[in-house]
Amino acid sequence: MRPAQDNMHDKVAEGGGVVVALKKSDLYGSLWKSADELRGGMDASQYKDYVLTLLFVKYVSDKAKADPNSLIEVPEDGSFDAMLKAKGDKEIGDRFNKVIGKLADANGLRNVIDQADFNDEEKLGKGKEMQDRLSKLVTIFNELDFRGSRAEGDDLLGDAYEYLMRHFATESGKSKGQFYTPAEVSRILAKVVGINNKTRQDQTVYDPACGSGSLLLKAADEAPRGMTIYGQEKDIATWALAKMNMILHGNEIAEIEKGDTITSPEFTIGNSLRTFDYVVMNPPFSTKSWSNGLENDYGRFEYGRPPEKNGDFAFLLHALKSLKSTGKAAIILPHGVLFRGNAEGNIRTRLLKQGFIKGIIGLPANLFYGTGIPACIVILDKEHAVARTGVFMIDASKGFIKDGNKNRLRSQDIHKIVDTFNKQIEIPRYSRMVPMGEIADPKNDYNLNIPRYIDSSEPEDLQDLHAHLHGGIPNRDLDALSAYWDAFPQLRTQLFAPNRPDYSDLTIDVADVQQSILDSPEFRKFAEGASGLTADWFAAHRNALAAIDENTKPAELVRDISDDLLVRFKPVPLLDEYDVYEQLMAYWHETMHDDVFLVMNDGWLNAAKPRRTIEDKDRKLAETPDLVIGTGRSAQKYKMDLVPPALIVARYFAEDQAQLDALTPAAEEATHAIVEYVEEHAVEDGLLAEAMDDDKISKALATARLRVAKREKFDQDEVKALEHLIKLYDAEAAAKKTIKEAQAALDLSVLKKYGELTESDVKSLVMDDKWQATVARRVSAEVEALTLVLVERIQEVGQRYRATLDDLMADFDELDAKLSEHLAAMGVK
Repeated sequence: MRPAQDNMHDKVAEGGGVVVALKKSDLYGSLWKSADELRGGMDASQYKDYVLTLLFVKYVSDKAKADPNSLIEVPEDGSFDAMLKAKGDKEIGDRFNKVIGKLADANGLRNVIDQADFNDEEKLGKGKEMQDRLSKLVTIFNELDFRGSRAEGDDLLGDAYEYLMRHFATESGKSKGQFYTPAEVSRILAKVVGINNKTRQDQTVYDPACGSGSLLLKAADEAPRGMTIYGQEKDIATWALAKMNMILHGNEIAEIEKGDTITSPEFTIGNSLRTFDYVVMNPPFSTKSWSNGLENDYGRFEYGRPPEKNGDFAFLLHALKSLKSTGKAAIILPHGVLFRGNAEGNIRTRLLKQGFIKGIIGLPANLFYGTGIPACIVILDKEHAVARTGVFMIDASKGFIKDGNKNRLRSQDIHKIVDTFNKQIEIPRYSRMVPMGEIADPKNDYNLNIPRYIDSSEPEDLQDLHAHLHGGIPNRDLDALSAYWDAFPQLRTQLFAPNRPDYSDLTIDVADVQQSILDSPEFRKFAEGASGLTADWFAAHRNALAAIDENTKPAELVRDISDDLLVRFKPVPLLDEYDVYEQLMAYWHETMHDDVFLVMNDGWLNAAKPRRTIEDKDRKLAETPDLVIGTGRSAQKYKMDLVPPALIVARYFAEDQAQLDALTPAAEEATHAIVEYVEEHAVEDGLLAEAMDDDKISKALATARLRVAKREKFDQDEVKALEHLIKLYDAEAAAKKTIKEAQAALDLSVLKKYGELTESDVKSLVMDDKWQATVARRVSAEVEALTLVLVERIQEVGQRYRATLDDLMADFDELDAKLSEHLAAMGVK
């Protein structure tokens, strides 16, 4: 997937060679911006059908060109090329429909890929408006090439599809966003349900409310060779989307049926439901009309019938009935299923007594596109039900990051949830194995509301009245910081001295606490140890990173290096290994993934070559250049995605940069001299007052005033002042010109240097100066951030108990005396 090189790029004269492909993130961004710009007033939930249909036609057409054995047959008059020939045609919408119809007929995909009507004037406009919109839209997709880039190990199409789906879901609002489960949540379901590297290709995964199929695909991706996929979707347009999604991801034989799963399940054998190894599902929440038209319950309600006005347990019981005797399910449901009473309470009680419920994971609010309410994941497990003695619970409601108007799970949140659940790790205020006896206790009565069993609130911060009265910091507050004292055994005695039994005094000013900690030998040793761990980790993976080529699988690469980083930091006290892991993963998503993509596509050397910036005003995709050579209309603007100019400067031109930096103070001093001189003499009746215009005096104004002053023989002091000001402006201009010329010379040297780099140079610049240096900085920042929690707490208790009752009374007496003096001075007794 790459833009047409002849449309978007030039060669670089100084560097030589053909320019590289765009970054992966830029490809998605340009695709979204371009397509979205043509949407007009159409709702995103409808517009997605047009964009994704075009993506489908383009993909299968390209794949058929590259692979004669492709499972999808693409006739000449049913291809993307046939759509391209319709550009500018007055009948373009009708021609598009016919092309898609030919493709559908050739593959038995009628009513699947032809759901979007490209001749709908209400949605796409009439006449010229439709003609222009569809012509531009097909042009955008023509710039993509799916025939198989060198980067075979990267799922470009899948990621592009995911990117578009996420954006369409975000834009679609509450009523239309339910066709898509966020990828982060899908990954959790896939991993906690038990699918792993031992899962066979012939094992089955089923989603009874599959939407666009993204959850099913994420689940199957967890198995090394995929899985056998089954799904059902009620909404016809979304069902068609799921069918296309399966083909786009190489799962042409996946069975995706349409219809209402509860009233008309398609996967049946006689009067029984077909069973599967795994079920994953994100059904619509609390459906009120779930039972409309229900005639056969297929034995799903043997543990109780859900209430007529709420279908949450209908979907859960359908999933349970659809499991083999060794089957497992993970279902996203609203928290109400955990605690609502009456019919739902009875069903929950019976399921718990049967041992079917393996675990509950509470998620943050506002994760999903269809609703803002918090949800949970209910994990069912038939295989070990008989021996089950408890339910493992996780309260993950606080682990997220804000992302626009939604919350989003970070990489560290996903990893922590999965690790904690799969390894059954008990963490205070986060997770625990709740014994069945506790759940069955009459005070709980089979209520599974997570806060009953996990108190995730922070401990109450108790005030100490004795300390307020007599001073001193309670040792109880200091003991609560024991994790720090364990890591830095000498630090407590450095910062605190005994006051009286059970109380201590801070030995330094509260303002000096952070610097004292940073300067302490123990903290320095701790920071050096973390830095050493990072260096050792990178050294262990340097050869693998240096070997990145077109066969690299980025997902496997980042999994290997990130999991190893997590393991290395797990034994380190104080530092949360998931926080360190997040530093790497955030950098991966921001930069490293793009870098890997570029190297996979173009090789190390070509990927590092500068390319001309895109300046497409019509599609508003102009880029900010990294380097500009020349000025005005003849300026040459370049992007250096893999090796930014700053890396070249730091390694090869540090001395030139230092000399350039040394020129800056002179220019600043010259500017400051002008400001000072103007402030001194531009006051009322000052020597420069008459030359001012709107409180400003430029060199042009000063020069004009000087000519008049000399001609009309003004006061000589004013003439001298004007002449001096002009000299100051000249000095400033000269200083700035020197800097500009030096910068231009450095920029030219930098651009030339790109053409001299060897592959070894590029690898060293990218791996050592860019990747390792950035991760090391981020980890160091995490280490320093540790001190902030400690410092804030010490400052808080230090300030809290600084003033004793005697101090306050003394202050009161002093103020009272001053008040009496003032009153006496005013004659008031």
